[in-house]
Order: sequence, then structure tokens, then C-alpha cells
Amino acid sequence: MKAATFERGTHPEESKELTAGKPVLLAKPPQRAIIPLIQHIGAPCKAAVNVGDEVKKGQIIGEAQGFVSTPVHASISGKIIAAGNFPHVSGRDMPALVIENDGRDEWVSGLKENNDYLSLTAEEIRNIVKNAGIVGMGGATFPTHVKLSPPEEKPINAVILNGAECEPYLTSDHSLMLERPEDVIEGLRIIMKSMGVSKGYIGIEENKPDAIQKISQAVSGTQDIEVFALETKYPQGAEKMLIKAILNREVPSGGLPMDVGVVVQNVGTAVAIYDAVRYGRPLIERVVTVTGRGIREPRNLLVRIGTPILQLIEECGGFSNGIGRVVAGGPMMGIAQTSLDTPVIKGTSGILVLREDEVEDVDYGSCIRCGRCVDACPMGLQPSILSVLAERGHYKDMRGYNLMDCFECGTCAYLCPARRPIVQWIKLAKFILAKK
Repeated sequence: MKAATFERGTHPEESKELTAGKPVLLAKPPQRAIIPLIQHIGAPCKAAVNVGDEVKKGQIIGEAQGFVSTPVHASISGKIIAAGNFPHVSGRDMPALVIENDGRDEWVSGLKENNDYLSLTAEEIRNIVKNAGIVGMGGATFPTHVKLSPPEEKPINAVILNGAECEPYLTSDHSLMLERPEDVIEGLRIIMKSMGVSKGYIGIEENKPDAIQKISQAVSGTQDIEVFALETKYPQGAEKMLIKAILNREVPSGGLPMDVGVVVQNVGTAVAIYDAVRYGRPLIERVVTVTGRGIREPRNLLVRIGTPILQLIEECGGFSNGIGRVVAGGPMMGIAQTSLDTPVIKGTSGILVLREDEVEDVDYGSCIRCGRCVDACPMGLQPSILSVLAERGHYKDMRGYNLMDCFECGTCAYLCPARRPIVQWIKLAKFILAKK
């Protein structure tokens, strides 16, 4: 049977063999955890503690401000020793709190376990998810409780779990599906219960046959969840691409998945939801792939939020010779880092270290109208025209070419023979237009 997929896209070198199949190891809790107050799309948190306060693991230290916001929690027990602006994976300094580890690793009291979690009401599930600070862990960091609260005029009849993990190098979702397949499924069932949906789907790329087998075994004998093998192609894990591949529904221009009756969540998010609803645990740790040929011992690690990147690199044997670039995330959508003090946040799926001989700093040229970016754009846009308009500062004119439909996958820049920074221009245009 042919694997499901979408039109267009590209096939970058996968490089997943560096960590594929490796177990998830526990990273050491950091001596100092830097907890950003902005780890989600939406309003930043307000500090709920002061410098000098003692805190315990799982305690709320940043309160959500508004509906599209989630609280942040202490990932270690200890003392708040600083508050201010610190390096953030976005590339800018952001408000954060710093906790000095007391070595006791004590959980905050009052966490509630629930064996009968599927008997909870939809509102109770949403409140637990919100208070646990759960966001989209595929990298988008959209508050999950908001996704679970669509307006009444947008009825949902399908939930899709994203296990595609199409970014090269990354294997954090892959390892999670291998090691916690039942928890992935239970997380999906909780999401389905909260949405009143009777049918769920899980999409996994064909380059993870062991994960397809594990997840299929976990749902064998049931009719409410279906596993889809997807073609290995970038960006297969994007929401709109998954919906097209699995359900053959097309999200309209300017629309959202809920416009076609679908909610999409990452497999890591599903496990975080299960941990919160079943055990009462807030989101204070996640699986991170530390990889690349610039790392001596690439690994998958279970990492406390707030752990500095440098610590993870050292736990993986340190750098190999000739470091070219350190990236938070994968090579297609990740962000190059300028400080190794930058901490892991909820949306950090990987740390990629490229060698010097793998990075090229070259000048870009004029658009040669080859059309490769147009042929490959998964949204059917015209990236070449968008880049020329942005280069000349005609940002408003870009709206006429459906600028806002671009979800910045980077396929255009990856394929451009003139090395034009197409997706970077598009990001700049969106930023400038948002300011006006």
C-alpha cells in the first residue's frame, strides 16, 4: 500500500542514524536552571516568586497572563537567585528566573493522581492541561488548552497525532514512540475525550518502521484509532500536510485545522497530557535529541526545562573538532544559537551541532527564476516573488501573494541554487507587518 503524503515538498538528507534507536537517557538536573517566562506563543508570564524564595519541583513560578498563555514551573527544587533577561532560543534575551539547585529534588505538594482519568469532563481535562503549562512540543509552543477549546461554530470530528518528525537529525519523537507507545495512545484518548471525538489518527513517516510497529501494536484490537504510514518527505509533519495526507482535507488559505474539523497534536504533547491528567505532573522536562557530527556521542536525553545547552553538549562527550554552528531544533526550521548558556525550553526538540566543514557562509545572488522553490513549496506559494518583494522593501505587496500562509518550513531556501535567504526575508516581512 502506498504511503500517504501531500503534493510537492523535498527530501533533505535525513542524518537520523546518529541517534535513531538509541535509548532515552536521563540528563543530570542542572546546578542552575534558567526558566524563561516566555515558553509559548501568547502573553508572557508574570513572575510568581521573588529572588531569595525557596521553590520545589513542579511549583508555579510564572503565572499565565490571559487565555493564550500558560504557566511555567520550577524544574528543580532550590532557591531563586536571579531574575532578569537571559539568553533565549529565539535569539533574543528574554525575562527569566534562575533557580540554584539544592540537590533535594523535592516535588511540590498537592499533585493529584487519577486512575480514572477518562471519566473526567472535557472542562476538567482542559483545566488540568492549562495548569500543567502544556504547549505544542513539536516546536510551535502554541498553548494546548487553547487548541482543545475551539469555538462552537467549529465542530471537531477528528484528532491527528503528529509522529512524522520530518526534520532531519531529530529522533526525540521517534524514541518516545518506541519507549512509551501506550502513553502516547492514552494521551490521544484523553484529547479525543476532551474534544468529544470518536476517531483518532497517528501519522508516522516510513523511515521509522519500528515506531509504526510499536504504535500499531498498542492500538491493535481497537477501532477508534488508526495508524498511517506516511511518505518520508519534508515537511510531512506540518499540520496542513498531515491533514491532507491522512484525511484528504485541505485547510483553506488563511484558515486553521479546525476549519476542516481537525485538531493536530504532537506525540510528545500527547505524553505530556497523559502525565498531567494521570499523575498530576506539570511540564518540567522533555526528550531532547543532542546530535550532529560536531558532537562526540549523539544521544536522546530526558532533560529538565531550564538546562543550559552547554551542559547537554558536555554530557554527550563534548564537541568534536571544528565546530561550525549550534542550532536549537533541526537544520530546516531551527535557530542558530550565539550563547551556550541558552536553556532548553518546552519547545526544544533538539540541539544540533554542525562541523565547520558542514557550514558554508556564501554570498547570495539574484533570483535566476529557476522555479525550484515554487515547484516545492508545500503551500503552493511563489517564494521567489515573495523574496524579491521583501528584498526591495515592498512588504505590504507581499500580502497579495498569500504571505501569511507561509509557515516558514524553509524548503525554498534549502533548494535555492542562488543561496537566497528566502524564508528569512519572509520572516522579516511578517515581523515588520506585525509591528504596523
